[in-house]
Amino acid sequence: MAGRIRDSDVDEVRARTDIVAVIGDQVALKPGGVGSLKGLCPFHDERSPSFTVRPGVGRYHCFGCGEDGDAISFLMRLDHLTFRDAVESLAARIGYTLTFEDGRAGEDTTNRVRLLEANRLAAEFFTAQLPTAAAAPGQQFLTERGFDEAAAARFGVGWAPKSWDALTKHLRGHGFSDVELSTAGLVSSGDRGVYDRFRGRLTWPIRDLTGAVVGFGARRLLEDDQGPKYLNTPETPVYHKSNVLYGLDLAKRDISREHRAVVVEGYTDVMACHLAGVTTAVATCGTAFGVDHIKVLRRVLGDESGAQGEVVFTFDPDAAGQKAAVRAFAEEQRFSARTFVAVGVDGLDPCDLRAQRGDEAVRAMLDAKRPMFEYMIRRVLDTHDLETVEGRAAALRQAAPIVAEIRDPAVRPGYARELARWLGLDLAEVDRAVRAPKRAEPEPRRGREQQQESPRRPAASLRSLPDDPATRLEREALMMIVQLPHLVGGDLIHRATGAGFHNATLAVVRDAIATQLGALGGAGWLERLTAEAGEQVAPIVQELAFLRLPVVGDDAERLARTAKATVASLVDRHLLRQKADLVRQLQRSETGADPERLRALRQALVGVEADRRVLRGA
Repeated sequence: MAGRIRDSDVDEVRARTDIVAVIGDQVALKPGGVGSLKGLCPFHDERSPSFTVRPGVGRYHCFGCGEDGDAISFLMRLDHLTFRDAVESLAARIGYTLTFEDGRAGEDTTNRVRLLEANRLAAEFFTAQLPTAAAAPGQQFLTERGFDEAAAARFGVGWAPKSWDALTKHLRGHGFSDVELSTAGLVSSGDRGVYDRFRGRLTWPIRDLTGAVVGFGARRLLEDDQGPKYLNTPETPVYHKSNVLYGLDLAKRDISREHRAVVVEGYTDVMACHLAGVTTAVATCGTAFGVDHIKVLRRVLGDESGAQGEVVFTFDPDAAGQKAAVRAFAEEQRFSARTFVAVGVDGLDPCDLRAQRGDEAVRAMLDAKRPMFEYMIRRVLDTHDLETVEGRAAALRQAAPIVAEIRDPAVRPGYARELARWLGLDLAEVDRAVRAPKRAEPEPRRGREQQQESPRRPAASLRSLPDDPATRLEREALMMIVQLPHLVGGDLIHRATGAGFHNATLAVVRDAIATQLGALGGAGWLERLTAEAGEQVAPIVQELAFLRLPVVGDDAERLARTAKATVASLVDRHLLRQKADLVRQLQRSETGADPERLRALRQALVGVEADRRVLRGA
């Protein structure tokens, strides 16, 4: 993998991206004042629009929940992407090829767009085949599991014809080469050339967090099919099974809002859960639940920010399911969220449970979840004869290390007591067994305890500032400078940064502007101001950049006149203070003062008055 994306490329992508087009794909935007658009915030529920986009500075800000940023952070927040993924997505959108600090060129974004388009067309082709007579085995499979046509359409389920090259011919007709189709994992190669990878199978499109189709999972249904039960797209430039979760594109909003994820074992289980009202269900795609899946899920859960969420795993009772449980438990402590296990009645998975007992049974299964630690301890105990001394001793030896793994000091003693009760042993004996294992300390991580011990300080806000006339003038002048620096002009802004401020917090913003006088209104203007202001004052800079200006209409001449007059009032107030100070000094120095000092004070007073006349005239 290439190294870090060059900063210059990030700036270029940011500058070339139309933030209105990016946000407009998700939010209905309407004019909201001078140089701004408004809409309902996608990050929290609201009835009146408080989400503002300013195309001129390439930023958005919500006055309801405080979310703000640029097109990159919008994708990161909305689709739970990493910074790199968001930049690469925007680069692909504008057809820009990224370069990296190790000197290597990034993936050709044109090629990535082509691969995604080939997958999208393949998904449309498969769904168009499902209603045909040839797809009867797939229709029967879905019907037997309680999935109707609407359910199939909702999840994009399709049918790959039992044909050597039906899809290949279809995509060739759309201008795709065999090399592109092979790179996308849609065809395989043999002695007779390329042929369709998926043939005579029920298909599910696998989508990334943005909803783009990156691959497919296909179920074997025909008796003469000698392939595996499930066949997935191989690793491609756009599909990496270790960090893709099926259904996450549909579940991400509810997972983020509810801070809850349900991890099931198959495509039909995801369908069953969603149709039963459990819209936070996801599944891995032909691979074990691993570290990369956890990283993706933690971003969506908000697990890294300390939200008190939960992850519920469902496991089949067979050997494969139990093996999956052990693997999931091994990674459990990578979550800050609490982890649980849900087991269906009679060992039924969510799909079979829904088909046999209805939607309510699926919801009841998840409501009856048990903590992961309890599940693993009871699983160990079930493998021993607890009626014998030897069986209890062996069970204690196996279960004690599980209790010792519990990092939460408030929870661990409770499980020690439960283990003593389940085994019928003295608590002291169990405590000794729990303390016995000697383990190397795991890598430090911000778990629930640390997050609770170090709460974040609340960030500053304009609403928290006083509403006296002096503060109001400073606030409005800074709004004009931050939003309309090209209209206020460099000379006037330079003078404003030398003015004394009544409010100490707004003075920090003034000082941040003073450091950026050489780049007024240029690319990254707002980002630099935010960085200079510091973490605690940065939200105020964002508010200043997005608050509606006290100007009626968007006439450029009127805007310029109002902007200059507001900032000039701030400078004039400073000059008036200087005048008052000089007058006081003169009054104190009239008697017996040094003539040179008196002359200097009078000249300074004349100079201040001249400055005020020039300022008012301008």
